[in-house]
Order: sequence, then C-alpha cells, then structure tokens
Amino acid sequence: MADTALTAPLRSPLSHAADRLAAATRTSGGAVRLGELPFLTQINVRLDPKGAAADAVALALGLPLPVEPGTVVRAGELTTLWLGPDEYLVVGPPGGRRALENRIREAAGDEPVSVVDVSAQRTTLLVAGPRARDLLAHGCSLDLHPRVFGPGRCAQTTLGRTQVVLVTRDDPRAGFWVLVRSSFAGYLSDWLLDAAVEWTG
Repeated sequence: MADTALTAPLRSPLSHAADRLAAATRTSGGAVRLGELPFLTQINVRLDPKGAAADAVALALGLPLPVEPGTVVRAGELTTLWLGPDEYLVVGPPGGRRALENRIREAAGDEPVSVVDVSAQRTTLLVAGPRARDLLAHGCSLDLHPRVFGPGRCAQTTLGRTQVVLVTRDDPRAGFWVLVRSSFAGYLSDWLLDAAVEWTG
C-alpha cells in the first residue's frame, strides 16, 4: 500500500508576511522589530492549583506553576503563563508537542487534569525594539507602562480588535510575544505594519 502521508513542508500562518515584517524592521532604523516565531509548542493545562497534580506537573516541567494572576514563570526552554485560576499555557520550542504533552499527562497520573495540545491554534508574533510599547498601545487598552506590565507579565486582551495573549519577555530588549489565533494572524500582522508606519515611513 502506498504511503499517503502528507510530505509537504509546514507553512506558518505568516510565512507570506515574513518579507514585509523584515522590511518594516529594517526601515524603522531599529525602532521596532517585527517577526513571527512559528510553530512554538503550546499545551493548555487545567488543574486544581492546590491539588496533588499541580506539584507533580511542576516537578515534571522543572518549574513552578505561576500562582499570581497574569504572571509568567520561565525555566530553560519552557515558559508557563497564568491564564486563569485553574488554567495555564505551557510554551516550548518547536517540535516538542507530543513529548511535552505526554510528560504532563504522566505526571498528573489519575488526577483530574485537562491537557490539550493547542500548538496549531495560534502563532506567535514578536514585537520588540525601543518603540514596541508605543506600537502596541495604538490598539491595546492595557496600561503597558513597565511599572504595570513589566517583565514576567501576561494578559489575555485585545490588540487591534483581535483577541491575543500578550507576554512581556524577561529582558526589556526582547520585547513582547503576541500569541494570536492562526486565522487572525494575517489581519493582525497587517494591523501592526500599518500602526508601525510612524517609524517605518
């Protein structure tokens, strides 16, 4: 029987916009940096943060689950976002979906835990540079001042009328992750490019 598996290379939701994002980065003179971080592993986890599974999962991941609303915990290649009182998003490098999902499931054992691979649901835009906060402020109602939304913070919000998860990186120069549903990624990249025209000319 012939092998009918798809062998076409994966295309990220913003592969068509890569050149335009790179051009905007160049023409801004370093004021803003725009790009896609495609195919990041994203595992949604729901569990009782005070239950036995929380400790077991944290041990398996090698990092504690965030306990404060809207915070981020990072260790090694993994980042865990607090999305709700019992909901977390574990983000890792591309290619690790199955292994990470299995690691969480095995750690949870028979405890009541929901583990869902949502890697294909979203892509990630990188927005960095000295004017990154100004750019995002054009379409986000959050107070993005570093004293309020500094390193280690995340929020489910809207940007340019699009639902996103906004994440600050540990190093201010590293900017922000903008996790957006794949079906809205093209619209949001167009919005960012339009909003950045102040610095890209």
